[in-house]
Amino acid sequence: MKYLVLSLITMVLFSCNDAKEHTKGAIKKAPQTIDKGVESFEEVLPFDSIYNTHNDTELRKTKSIVIKRQNLIDKKDDKLELETLVIQKTFNKEEDLYLIDFTYPYLNENLKESYHNFNEYLEKTYMDIAGVEASILEDKELICDTLHINRFKEKRFVDYKIYNRNEKLISVLFYKENYYAGTLHPSYTFDCLNFDLERSVFMNYEDFFNKGTEEEMTTILNEVLTEKINSGDIYYDCWEISFEDFFEYKDNFVIDDLKVEYYFDDCIMCPSYTGTFSIEIPLERLLPVLRKYKLNPLIL
Repeated sequence: MKYLVLSLITMVLFSCNDAKEHTKGAIKKAPQTIDKGVESFEEVLPFDSIYNTHNDTELRKTKSIVIKRQNLIDKKDDKLELETLVIQKTFNKEEDLYLIDFTYPYLNENLKESYHNFNEYLEKTYMDIAGVEASILEDKELICDTLHINRFKEKRFVDYKIYNRNEKLISVLFYKENYYAGTLHPSYTFDCLNFDLERSVFMNYEDFFNKGTEEEMTTILNEVLTEKINSGDIYYDCWEISFEDFFEYKDNFVIDDLKVEYYFDDCIMCPSYTGTFSIEIPLERLLPVLRKYKLNPLIL
């Protein structure tokens, strides 16, 4: 049985590598970007967890999770176009019990002193390294490790995508990979920030969309999602977003010249093993809820 499982895993790995080779030429990566792409399942899952994935269903799910993750990492953004504005920073700390690996953007304050607002928020509030460490250690204390059941390191990865709208706004997507010791698969969470480059202020839902339109926006989002599901696209096994979930994630979107893209954590819109993490809404679908005033970057 052991050799059969190893053979299946080898086949899956070759399949993933083939997919990566096909996409590599189509996407031009930004310089200095740390590629956290998956070379093998062992980088995503401890070997013992893989060995215990002894049936075809679990192997298919694991392969799908790896591909879903890689699609996110390979997604094109505007890092190259913003290389004068954005300086990439990293923080890495490895201890016996955990690994923290954060990559995040830092705005060039030589271009504009008020960009300090963005940088200060990220470094002092958003990243919160001390808080992450405390949370990991607290979780460790709750688990008895006498039998070495919890022998794998906790891992926290943060990386980002960045987009530019009309040279007035940057949208930043932070994607977090949380590898909890003893679990079969990593979990994924997302945070989005929209920053007005002219005024050096952060913008939220009400700065783009009319106040009180969350229910209407939920309907629009679900209409687009249902169309995707019915078309046989990658949203199979996904489901409609509840109003309560949308209200919680209503600020979790990035913007480019053509669309607004909402991101949801694992199991909010799709199961962890299939589908995708986001839903794209074309700007023309959002006309009924757009806030029409001169400071809205979505108004042409």
